[in-house]
Amino acid sequence: MKTISFFNLSLIFLPLFFVWFYYYKWTNDKTDILISTLRMLIQLLIIGYLLVFIFKTDDIKIGIGILLFMLFVSSWITLRNTKDKSITHYKQIVLSVFVSSFINLLLIVYFILQLEKIYEPQYVIPIAGMVFASTMNALSLAIERFEKEIERTNFFEARKIAFKACMIPQINSLLAVGLVSLPGMMTGQILSGVDPLVAVRYQIMIMAMTLSSAGISSIVYFSIKNNKL
Repeated sequence: MKTISFFNLSLIFLPLFFVWFYYYKWTNDKTDILISTLRMLIQLLIIGYLLVFIFKTDDIKIGIGILLFMLFVSSWITLRNTKDKSITHYKQIVLSVFVSSFINLLLIVYFILQLEKIYEPQYVIPIAGMVFASTMNALSLAIERFEKEIERTNFFEARKIAFKACMIPQINSLLAVGLVSLPGMMTGQILSGVDPLVAVRYQIMIMAMTLSSAGISSIVYFSIKNNKL
């Protein structure tokens, strides 16, 4: 794969600066994009160095620690976008994310990929990241919409609206893939020389996984909420 120089990489920030200017001009908030971009740079540089170490070790205890860290952080980010920031609500989110992620990871690692060992970091960590990210985004949308709808209607109507809203990005991705977009994982594999038909199989797995992980996390969350109400 062709290496990108640091100078060439810096060019991608030109349109980002344009967006920041209008974001600041129209919203009077000059920090959101700057902070998120800075965090993205720092976090990716750190994880780049960490992955070199992680991929060289197959210690399952380290793997469990990494997965738990991803679980708690993704749940915390989900909680951050909600009105109810209580410990009880955080536990509900953690449980929802855990159940969804565990089901999908176990299915992929043990049955679909049939890895020789249940923990092979070069497979488990990237796939887990996709699962947690999908779950986090969908659950954030579901809870945010549910909290608004529950103020004006009953639980079941609010759940219906919130569940449908949180699934829109996932469903749109499935409808658009191959026609409007080539997803990142598939593009990366093709650029690295993988047979496109092999890359397609992996992408089908990932697309189905993101939809199911988003849906299961929301189903678990609303099932918990239903018993609490």
